[in-house]
Amino acid sequence: MGRAFEYRRAAKEKRWDKMSKVFPKLAKTITVAAKEGGSDPEMNAKLRTAIANAKAQNMPKDNIDAAIKRASGKDGVFSEVTYEGKASYGVLIFIECTTDNTTRTVANIKSYFNKTPGSSMLTNGSLEFMFSRKSVFEIDKKDIDDLAIQTESLELNLIDYGLQELESIQTQEGEILVIYGDYTDFGKLNDGLESLKIPIKKASLKRIANTPINLSVEQLSEIEKLLDKIEDDDDVQAVYTNIN
Repeated sequence: MGRAFEYRRAAKEKRWDKMSKVFPKLAKTITVAAKEGGSDPEMNAKLRTAIANAKAQNMPKDNIDAAIKRASGKDGVFSEVTYEGKASYGVLIFIECTTDNTTRTVANIKSYFNKTPGSSMLTNGSLEFMFSRKSVFEIDKKDIDDLAIQTESLELNLIDYGLQELESIQTQEGEILVIYGDYTDFGKLNDGLESLKIPIKKASLKRIANTPINLSVEQLSEIEKLLDKIEDDDDVQAVYTNIN
C-alpha cells in the first residue's frame, strides 16, 4: 500500500506541475466564483478561496484580476458539468468540468474512455452514493503553533463551524492539518478559520470515496494513463477516484 500511495502521489504532483494547464483551470474557477457571487472577495467566500488557491500555485496577480474581470464579460459564460465513468480493477471515476462548450467537453471525455480498454462512461447519478461531497481545508501546523493554538483547541473551536474530522499529514515541507466538513458547511468553515486568523493553505470541495480500493503499482500505472488524459483536458477541473 505504501508503494502504491507514493506512486500515485508522485504521478499526481508531476501532472499538476504543468503550469500551462494549471493556470487556465484556476482562472476558470475564479471566473465562475465571481460570476456566481460577485467580484468582491470580501463578500464572496468562494471567490476568496479561489484566489487563495491560485496564489498558492504562484498564479500572477494580473492573471487573477483578468479572471475576475472576465466574469462580467460575454466570455465569462461557463457551465459546470460532471461526468462519471469506470475503469479496470473496479476503479470508479468522477469528473468535474467547467466549460463554454459542453458538446466539445463530453465528446472529449467519451473519447478518453472509449480508447481505454475496460473503461466506459456511466449515466450521471450512477456514482451518487459511492462518493461523499466534502469541504476540505489545508492549513500549516506551524501557523497554528505560531498563534499558540493547540490542535485540540482548534478542533473544539471548529466543531461549531461544521468540522467533522481533522487529519494530520506529514509532507516534505512540514506537517499539514486537513480539515473535513460537509460540503454545505464550506462557507462556515472558511469563516471559522478566518475568525481564528489562521491562513488557509488550500481549500476546495472534494468528492471522497466511501469505499476506497487498493491497487498494485502495476495496476496504478495502467489506470494513470487514462487519468492523465482526462486531467490534461483544458475543461477538466478535478478528477476523483475510489483508489485508496
